[in-house]
Amino acid sequence: MTDQYFGITDTGRQRDNNEDAFIARQGAGDRFIIACVIDGVGGYAGGEIAARIARDAIIKRLEKPSGEIIAMLIDCFEEANERIIEEKQRNKEYAQMSCVSTLAIADITNNQFYYAHVGDTRLYLLRDKSLVKISHDQSFVGFLEDSGRLTEDEAMNHPKRNEINKALGFEANLSKNTDYIETGQSPFLSGDVLLLCSDGLTDMVSSAVITNILTNDGSLKEKGKQLIEVANKNGGRDNITAVLVHNNKVPQQHTATSVKRENIQVSPASRVTEQPAKDAEPGPAPKSRTGLIVVLVILMLAFLASTVYLYFKDQTSNTNTPIQPAVAVKKPVSSLQIKLQKEIDNVKGKVLILSDTGYKSPVIISEAIQINKDTLLIKSKGHIVFQSDSGYAGPAFQISAKSKSITLDSLSFNNFNTAISLANNSLELKNVQFVNCKQSVQSDVVLADKKYISGKFIPVIFKADSLPQKHK
Repeated sequence: MTDQYFGITDTGRQRDNNEDAFIARQGAGDRFIIACVIDGVGGYAGGEIAARIARDAIIKRLEKPSGEIIAMLIDCFEEANERIIEEKQRNKEYAQMSCVSTLAIADITNNQFYYAHVGDTRLYLLRDKSLVKISHDQSFVGFLEDSGRLTEDEAMNHPKRNEINKALGFEANLSKNTDYIETGQSPFLSGDVLLLCSDGLTDMVSSAVITNILTNDGSLKEKGKQLIEVANKNGGRDNITAVLVHNNKVPQQHTATSVKRENIQVSPASRVTEQPAKDAEPGPAPKSRTGLIVVLVILMLAFLASTVYLYFKDQTSNTNTPIQPAVAVKKPVSSLQIKLQKEIDNVKGKVLILSDTGYKSPVIISEAIQINKDTLLIKSKGHIVFQSDSGYAGPAFQISAKSKSITLDSLSFNNFNTAISLANNSLELKNVQFVNCKQSVQSDVVLADKKYISGKFIPVIFKADSLPQKHK
C-alpha cells in the first residue's frame, strides 16, 4: 500500500498546544485503511485530553472489526462519547471538554469508503480533479454555507465560524438520537483521494487552493506538508491537521484488438477517406459487379411479389381471426431500487440511515419497495428522491400488514398515484415531501370478517411547513 495514506498535524502559528489528533493506518488485516481527524474543544488541556480519549476509543473498537461497517463507525463515536463524559464527571477541571471528529474507512479492494462525522471537521472526495465536500458542518455558519446563504469566503471569515452544534462529549446516550452522527458511504474509485481535515485548514485555505495542491504531482506526504504550509502562511490561527487516502489501483484497461478487414466493400455514400499505411500493398482490382446486381434485383422482385400475395391471402382467409392482446412487458428494476430493497431487507436493528452520497440521482420506482419489518426508521442524510417510472401506477412503498411501527424521515416522493400504501400500521412522517402525488398515503383498515367490531379511528394530525423541521 505504498503512498496510499498519510497523516500530518501542526500546532499552527498562534497556538501553544495542539488539541488535534489523527489516525492514518491499515486495519482489519490490511483490508481497510482507517483515516480519522479529531479536533479537541474545551480549554488548554481539556481539548487535548478529549482528542486523545476519542482516538484511543476508536482504535480499540477497530482492532476487532465486526458487524456492518457503518454500525461499527457509529460504535466508535458512541464509545468515545461515553469515555469523554466519564472523564468529565471524574475531573471537574475538564467539565467543558469535548471534541469533533470525522472518521472514514476505505475499502480499496471493493472500491468503497464509509464515514461517520460529528462537528465541523471535514471529509472531501477528490475525483477527476474536482473536490467534493462530503460531510456537512454541524454549525450555524456551516449550515448557511451548505445551503448557499454564505459564500465560502464569507463563511471562512464569519465571527461565529467556530461555534458548533454537536460534538462528542456534549450529551450522553447518542444512540437515542439518530440525527446526531452523520454517516454515509460512496464509491472510492481508482485515482480517487479522500481528504479529512480540521477547520484549522479549511478556515485558512480555500477549496480551490486545496484542489490545486491535491491535483499537482507529488506524494501524499508532500501534498500534506503543502497544505500545512499554506495554512500557516495564511495565518495559522488554529491547529492544522490533514489525513489523505489514495486509491492508487491502476484502472483495468483492455488492449484494443485490430479488426482484419478482407474484401469489405464500402458504398460511396458512407466511405471515409483514409490515409494508406506506409507498408500497405495494393490489393487486387475489384471484379465487375454487374452480374451480382442483376441477381439482387431479381431476388428483390420475387420477395416483393410473395409479400403482396401473402398479404391478400391473409386478408381473405383470416378476417374472423380474433386479435391477440399485446403482452405487457415488465420494465427492469433500477439498480438503486434493488440496492434500497436489499438494505431494507438486510438491516440489523430498527434504524436504516440512507446517505445522499449513495443515492445521488432519484430512485426510479417501477415496482413497490416492500417493508416487512416489525419496527423500522428509514432516515435520509441529505436529500433522497423517489420518482415513479413512466407508466407505473403502483405505490413507492408497500408496508406489510405485519409491520407495527414505521417511521420515514426526510424523504421525497415525486409523481406517484399513491406514494405510500399500508394496512393496519402505525406510520410516522418526519420532513417527508410529496410532489405531484395524487394520493400521499393510502391506509387500508382490515377488520375481522363476521365479527362484532369495537373501536374508533383516531384523528390523523399532520403539520405542513415550507422548511424541514428539526426533530430530537
